[in-house]
Amino acid sequence: MRRILSSAAASLIAVLCGSLLAPAASGAPDGTAERDGVTVRGTSIPASGGVSLRAKIIEPTGDATEPRPLLVMPASWATPNIEYVGAAARLAYESGYVVVSYTARGFYASEGEVEVAGEEDVADARKVIDWAVANTSAGAERVGMAGISYGAGISALTAAADDRVDAIAAMSGWADLVESLYPNRTVNASGAELLLGIGHLTGRFGDDLSELETAYREHRTEEALYLAEERSPANRIERLNANGTAVLLANAWQDSLFPPKQMTDMFSALEGPKRLMLAPGDHVTPEIFGAAGLPNHIWDTAARWFDQWLRGEDEGMADSAVELQPLNGSEWHRYPDWRSVTGHTETRNLTAPEQRHLLAPETGGLSTERGTDWRHSIDSGDPTLANSGIVMLSGALQGFARIPVGVSVPLVDRDDAAVWATEPYAEGVTVSGTPRLRVDVTPEDESVSLFAYLYDVGPLGGGSLISHKPVTLRDSAPGVPRRVDIPLRPTAWQLPEGHRLVLVVDTVDGRYRDESSGGEVVFGSSADRPATLSVPVE
Repeated sequence: MRRILSSAAASLIAVLCGSLLAPAASGAPDGTAERDGVTVRGTSIPASGGVSLRAKIIEPTGDATEPRPLLVMPASWATPNIEYVGAAARLAYESGYVVVSYTARGFYASEGEVEVAGEEDVADARKVIDWAVANTSAGAERVGMAGISYGAGISALTAAADDRVDAIAAMSGWADLVESLYPNRTVNASGAELLLGIGHLTGRFGDDLSELETAYREHRTEEALYLAEERSPANRIERLNANGTAVLLANAWQDSLFPPKQMTDMFSALEGPKRLMLAPGDHVTPEIFGAAGLPNHIWDTAARWFDQWLRGEDEGMADSAVELQPLNGSEWHRYPDWRSVTGHTETRNLTAPEQRHLLAPETGGLSTERGTDWRHSIDSGDPTLANSGIVMLSGALQGFARIPVGVSVPLVDRDDAAVWATEPYAEGVTVSGTPRLRVDVTPEDESVSLFAYLYDVGPLGGGSLISHKPVTLRDSAPGVPRRVDIPLRPTAWQLPEGHRLVLVVDTVDGRYRDESSGGEVVFGSSADRPATLSVPVE
């Protein structure tokens, strides 16, 4: 086990600092290490188009009386193949899996160019399966795939294309790349810069990716996303269902790159064996230590998932297909399906802002009573204290230390933001599910970005971010009302007794590209089109 822990430490360093590791980390000379019933060896695997991929093969020692189950693990974006060695050693030692962890084409010492989970990446994964069946003690009858981020996306796309893949565990992956990088027609600039930056440091971009980056930098956003649809597992659900693939999806509530709603939508559309896990944190943080082989609930559940669907062990997982850890909690809550996460929905009418209690000035209500006709304007293009936090850092603080993205609601400038609040809750409640905002918006100019934030606010006005979502109104007719109907990010948050829910909507957020061209934005409500916030409550 000491060797396994050493592998765990190396793998943890790879996950945390993969983009900064020297290329030699995945291109070291081949060799075999054997200890505690597991062998680890480096090799090169011939893949699609004559490209060679660097890989680590982790295999139980001794002769196999029958072909062993196989797990293929594509490494994350900008991360070498040592990423999963710790977890792979545990899976090989404890459950007898043959694990192949490989560096995706174009990164580090793997040949080729980065293809962003395109056809060549899927063909590579299928070639890796072929090679493993021919060159290890694994057989082709029990095949699984697992991965984090880029590895998760490649795993899901490969499972849709190859019915040999019986089960997958996709962690911090994506379902819909368009919705990830361009949510509600709003450019996730911080996420795009992060991916492009570490990609340039560690990989060689192919023509498609280079053209995509050029279009993005020239603000030709729609053109920049032409590759995204075919690389989105959400568009391959029919094939996953036809193949009967057992699919485990795990993501973070505050994932900066791949927000969770796309995953809840994909999970709901899957018809075969499935499991969904959502936990506090940001991109890759909920499962990062598990990849290193350290104790981790998500990786432990993934191991049980493969034991059930590849080894035929009854793990008793069918009755709790959904597991959620609240943003501000530690206990895992289990549900039979995503719909059961929400017990009921409170529909609250947005009322006209007015002087109100400690949250004055200019705060409207979120009332269960019938709404009235009203209009309220703010200036666009100026930031307020309300924001979604710093990419990767804020979510990680929430996940590891339960330190939320905060705001002092009384100090949010009411000239640049609209604010609505409930009365204090007499009893604590759990907001659980997907909040939804509906409101009429009249922009003064052709383009405006709106950012909706839902806060838990205490008696002194300090707010903790529960959920947020951007929306950009493009090609608007100035002065003509448009209906904004947007689901915020799914969430699970325990609201204490005496706290309020506060909704803030402004026009600037540092995480996203600013599309507001100035002028006023008018919010409105009428009897036939009331402005509402739907609050899901457990």
